[in-house]
Amino acid sequence: MNHSVQSVLLAEPRGFCAGVDRAIEIVEKALAKFGAPIYVRHEIVHNTYVVNDLKTKGAIFIEALDDVPAGATLVFSAHGVSRAVQQEAAVRGFRVFDATCPLVTKVHVEVANEVEGTMGQLDSGIHLVEDVADVARVAPRQTNKLAVVTQTTLSVDDAAEIAAAIKARFPKVREPKQQDICYATQNRQDAIKLMSAQVDVVIVVGSPTSSNSNRLAELARKLGTPGFMVDSADDLQPEWFGQITRVGLTAGASAPEILVTQVIARLKALGAVSVQSMDGSPETVKFPLPKGLRPWSEDDLVVSESL
Repeated sequence: MNHSVQSVLLAEPRGFCAGVDRAIEIVEKALAKFGAPIYVRHEIVHNTYVVNDLKTKGAIFIEALDDVPAGATLVFSAHGVSRAVQQEAAVRGFRVFDATCPLVTKVHVEVANEVEGTMGQLDSGIHLVEDVADVARVAPRQTNKLAVVTQTTLSVDDAAEIAAAIKARFPKVREPKQQDICYATQNRQDAIKLMSAQVDVVIVVGSPTSSNSNRLAELARKLGTPGFMVDSADDLQPEWFGQITRVGLTAGASAPEILVTQVIARLKALGAVSVQSMDGSPETVKFPLPKGLRPWSEDDLVVSESL
């Protein structure tokens, strides 16, 4: 079968965000400092390749704390855990490192400060709305003290539309001072908006469980460009590229660059001769590691002073 793929346009920015970088580094640093195994509650980030890579290094992924032996080191995933899981881990006396993305923690703090309750963080009074129709159906017990927060990885446009519907129905609702959708989600969606008009098809590297990756493929389709998500180069389907000359390629915030490189190699096998990156501002956000895993943590300084 002849394919007409000629060029690949790489989105900028793409791939790992600061929260994912930090989460993976926490697991790797914990393995280096305390040795295998390190237990991780839930997938550290929503990416098959990353999870499998950390498994080979000695990470054990669990859902229930019953599966963690006494005295073990436990890492909470980048997506955060409920208050109940935090309390159970404390009672059981595990050595815990919290890899929750600081931007997710920001939303949890907002909820704890503003709302009577939240899924996982508090006990009651939280209402989940996933689209504008849900806003019309929601029935809070009172409407004088309402606040709204957003999942960090939603579609920017969808979130704005839903927030407007909430504001129209509940004019007194309190909104966060800064929007909750994270900088990386916003930047990757902005890149898709610029890219989609310049290509015939958009390929998003990301695992099916990754919310932000799914949103990227959805956004391309909404803008009128076919969009497909692949977990790896093996998922590329030759029939997507029958009459296609220009392919746009991006990666969700939890997808490593090695997977992008492998997809490019597959696209070259389908005929692509040029690979170009879009103009885009590099991301410089970096989040600090937790105490106990930093290169010069306070405990290390105390030890060195006593020598």
